[in-house]
Amino acid sequence: MAKNIIYGIEARNALLAGVDKLANTVKITLGPKGRNVVLDKKYGAPLITNDGVTIAKEIELEDAAENMGAQLVKEVASKTNDAAGDGTTTATLLAQAFITEGMKNVSAGANPIVIRKGIQKAVDKAVETLKSHSKKVNGSADIARVGTISAGDEVIGNLIADAMEKVTSDGVITVEESKSAETYCEVVEGMQFDRGYLSPYMATDTDKMEAVLDDAYILITDKKISNIQEILPLLEQIVQQGKKLLIIAEDVEGEALTTLVLNKLRGTFTCVAVKAPGFGDRRKEMLRDIAILTGGEVICDELGLELKDTQLAQLGRARQVKVNKENTIIVGGAGSAEDIKARIGQIKSAIETTTSDFDREKLQERLAKLSGGVAVIKVGAATETEMKEKKLRIEDALNATKAAVEEGIVAGGGTAYLNVIADVKTVLDTVEGDEKTGVKIVLKALEAPVRQIAENAGFEGSIIVDKIMNAGKVGYGFDAYNEKYVDMMEAGIVDPTKVTRSALQNAASVAATVLTTEAVVADIKEPEPAAPAGGTGGGMGGMY
Repeated sequence: MAKNIIYGIEARNALLAGVDKLANTVKITLGPKGRNVVLDKKYGAPLITNDGVTIAKEIELEDAAENMGAQLVKEVASKTNDAAGDGTTTATLLAQAFITEGMKNVSAGANPIVIRKGIQKAVDKAVETLKSHSKKVNGSADIARVGTISAGDEVIGNLIADAMEKVTSDGVITVEESKSAETYCEVVEGMQFDRGYLSPYMATDTDKMEAVLDDAYILITDKKISNIQEILPLLEQIVQQGKKLLIIAEDVEGEALTTLVLNKLRGTFTCVAVKAPGFGDRRKEMLRDIAILTGGEVICDELGLELKDTQLAQLGRARQVKVNKENTIIVGGAGSAEDIKARIGQIKSAIETTTSDFDREKLQERLAKLSGGVAVIKVGAATETEMKEKKLRIEDALNATKAAVEEGIVAGGGTAYLNVIADVKTVLDTVEGDEKTGVKIVLKALEAPVRQIAENAGFEGSIIVDKIMNAGKVGYGFDAYNEKYVDMMEAGIVDPTKVTRSALQNAASVAATVLTTEAVVADIKEPEPAAPAGGTGGGMGGMY
């Protein structure tokens, strides 16, 4: 395919045009009075959102060179989203500010390679100061503030804080669509996995169609049970004790399943059978988790254990087991706290070493089930369009709160960036020439978030920036929602340090790369062949 090659200022201008088109679409969503963007979807209703990365991902430009500029800035949003889960709009805006200022200087003859060094030195200093201004998150009130600012909704902030308090830092919080118009939080205690009973006749409560086994024994195996004789000696021991049994196996079928159901219907013996969760190696690990949680053993060939020789001591115990058509919940496992702690340690080290995002997510889920528990935020709304928009906001807010717990919080509303300007100015004395220009580019760009938040709220950005800078107080900023100057920390307007830092670092990284561009090689679009003209039907040409 033929290529179009553009050089020098023309190449940079084409990239800048693409950067501007994407950034101008994203930045109108910034701040408490930012607007939404409607995204056309090939299938289904349009999506309304103010999430920077979601908007950026939808943008493809017709001009190949401009599209490259847009894609480069899209990477800033994606990288920030991956690292911190929020702050994608801020990152996009900062990248645009860096690139716009940088392009002016490069066009005026500055050396982009030297500018890049200056930008890096200034950003390093800014990050160092940001970290020194960072404050640790204390309790759920701080978490609620972070969630509220990120989602722009106090109810969502409180919901997330409530969920985080219930499941602790090791727990997992997931966001799902609710079947009603209400948004609420559900906490699942104990170990839950997505396998239900193998026969509805096993239900002990026919109204709710669920089986509840109190003080139950649990047989854990990766084998298939089809012959009742294999487990008969064990069943006899359990019947003598007058206890109930949960069987977790690869499958229970044929004669074995029929016998268990018949005994349940006759009232002789209550037993519920479910399939083992997961697949392959993950299944083995999950069975091992259940065994450790309940103080039992996994009956498997690898350990040389046979079902027919199984003793009561090898079974797990739990205070209560609930099984419905789709899920099994084990509450109050009898495993030793020491063994559970050791298992949690193993999973944590596996999380640190894994390179796969999918594996990390699954390990995190296992960790939550063993330690903190799982909270599910059910998102409800009157229409599907509103629900999708709300779900995106809650996911962002959830990521922001997790980031806040990790690295702490700084003043929100873009104020944190203005607070580091004084320290970044000290770098000017240590550099000269075009490196100085690089530092000045960063100083100008650090004002961009406050300017944009003010402009989106209908104020003149430069006046707001001057007022905050002249106050000379760390944390003093502009509350765009209530339209007044306040101490941002006291007013509860805070951002996670990790989000603020990631946005700045990623924006600088991509901007420095764009500035050093001297040529663009793009595909030349080939004209699509014209469709062949259809002939008219014979003898009917005059009819319409």
